[in-house]
Amino acid sequence: MKLTALIMFLCLGLTSFAQDWTYDIEEAKTQAKKNNKDILLLFSGSDWCAPCIKLDRQIWQSEQFKAHASEKLILVRADFPRRKSNKPSKAIQDKNNALAAEYNTSGYFPFVLLLNSDGEVLNKLGYKNISPNEYITAIYAK
Repeated sequence: MKLTALIMFLCLGLTSFAQDWTYDIEEAKTQAKKNNKDILLLFSGSDWCAPCIKLDRQIWQSEQFKAHASEKLILVRADFPRRKSNKPSKAIQDKNNALAAEYNTSGYFPFVLLLNSDGEVLNKLGYKNISPNEYITAIYAK
C-alpha cells in the first residue's frame, strides 16, 4: 500500500508542472498577456511526419522542456494528422487551417514559431537533433 501511494505521489509530482497544448490561438494570446509569457506555436503531422514524431519524443516530452514551458510559454499545437482515426474535430481543423494560412503558408513540418502575446513572430525553427536544453536555447535565438 505504501509503495502504491509513493508511486502515485511521484507520478503526480512529475506531471504537476506539465502544461497542456491548446488549439486556440486567441485564448493563448489572452493567457500570454495575462501571464507575461510568449507563445510557442507548433505545426506538426503527428502520425506521418517522422521529424515531428522525433521532436515530440526528444523535446516536447522531455522534463526539461515541460519545466521551461510551464514557466515561460503558452503552447499551441496545429496538428495535421493523415489517419482518419487521429483527425481532430472539424472546429479544431478549421482553427488549424486558419493558423496555417497566417503562419505556415509554405506548409513546413515540423514548424515551430515563437510568438509574442500579440501573435507577432519572434523566431522560427524546425526539427534539430539536439538536446532539450539546446532546443530551448534555439527557440529564443535570432
